[in-house]
Amino acid sequence: MAEPMFYRETVLDNGVTVLTESLDAVRSVALGVWFSVGSRDESPAEAGMSHFMEHMMFKGTPTRSAADISETFDRLGAELNAFTSKEYTCYYARVIDEHLPTAVEVLSDMVANATLAEDACAREREVVIEEIARMEDTPDDRIHELFARTLWPGHPIGLPILGGRETVGGFDHAQSVTFRERHYLTGNCVVAAAGSVDHDALVDLVRTHLDLPRGPRSTRPAAEAPDTGRLAVLRKDTEQAHICYGATCLSARHPDRFALTVLDTVLGGGMSSRLFQEIREKKGLVYSVYSFHALYQDTGQFTVYAGTRPSNAEQVVRLIQAEIARVLDSGITAEELDRAKESIKGHLVLGLESTRNRMTRLGKNLVTGGELLSVDEVVNRIDAVDRETVSRLAHDVLGGQKVLAMIGPFDADAVSHLVE
Repeated sequence: MAEPMFYRETVLDNGVTVLTESLDAVRSVALGVWFSVGSRDESPAEAGMSHFMEHMMFKGTPTRSAADISETFDRLGAELNAFTSKEYTCYYARVIDEHLPTAVEVLSDMVANATLAEDACAREREVVIEEIARMEDTPDDRIHELFARTLWPGHPIGLPILGGRETVGGFDHAQSVTFRERHYLTGNCVVAAAGSVDHDALVDLVRTHLDLPRGPRSTRPAAEAPDTGRLAVLRKDTEQAHICYGATCLSARHPDRFALTVLDTVLGGGMSSRLFQEIREKKGLVYSVYSFHALYQDTGQFTVYAGTRPSNAEQVVRLIQAEIARVLDSGITAEELDRAKESIKGHLVLGLESTRNRMTRLGKNLVTGGELLSVDEVVNRIDAVDRETVSRLAHDVLGGQKVLAMIGPFDADAVSHLVE
């Protein structure tokens, strides 16, 4: 007998999709309005526009000022925020269930009717440029932007989500309106909610309040990986050298993504991981070292990060390479496999005690073309991973050319020999 769906889904006549997961034991609702538009959907002249639009949606509508929006949610004791990624933008609120109608109405007004006024654009340009400046002064953030740019040279998916000073400095009312008209369409929109929510009632609320221009789901150019190893070094007089090392990997729907999570966990996913134990615990060369993976619609990245004193940078890179080589040569042990599986399942279940995390899982998966699985289905996929699959996947992802990005007080010539 098939397992009942853990969520309900309705596609409105205009193309907006409504997804809900009802939870009986809570009184709150996490509500997200998602759009399938992110930094990879921007032209070079628009770099940073998705994130800029995220800011501008809070700056007022014909019937509400920016202060009105903030005061409404403060009065409800609610949470209101938004975030932008390479492939989506999400506006979300977390409210007591009785205030869901207000949250739907105000969020709908924000995303559909923001005035994008010229004076607000001028102020927010400066705010975002300050955000860019903060990122540029934070090398452990900036290294990830440098790594992505090197991993996907010449493609928007490799560009910073925040954009650059030059492009952001030119954003105005007309450009904002044009961008919204192209991307904020019904076919690109998913409304997701988790918690104390009635699906049919939410569908009626969305149908009543969310009035977006009709349009199909947007297409986006494929991301092509480089076919040779690459090196990027940003010379900066920092006390630490910041290192990212890795390669492109799987897409969001790839069947091996669960084996990738196991590989990630064993290699650098926690304090018992190989990288942490070898580089921090045994050698004492770093405070922070970890691996992570990010999966997109048609590609992904597997990355190892480490921060160390510049004099230790070469040794740390060599140790990262050695641990990867050890996985490629010998695979992982049965004990590592079991420990990784239990860790992954534990983090999954603990994370799903949050209504916001449940809402995010729904919205993100649908808006990126991912797969909506119940907790039991995810657990079964994780349990099905074996050592042979992890070994094969490691060769597929890490057996070829890698990208190395570094920020520190040295030139590219001094570390070029580290690129394999």
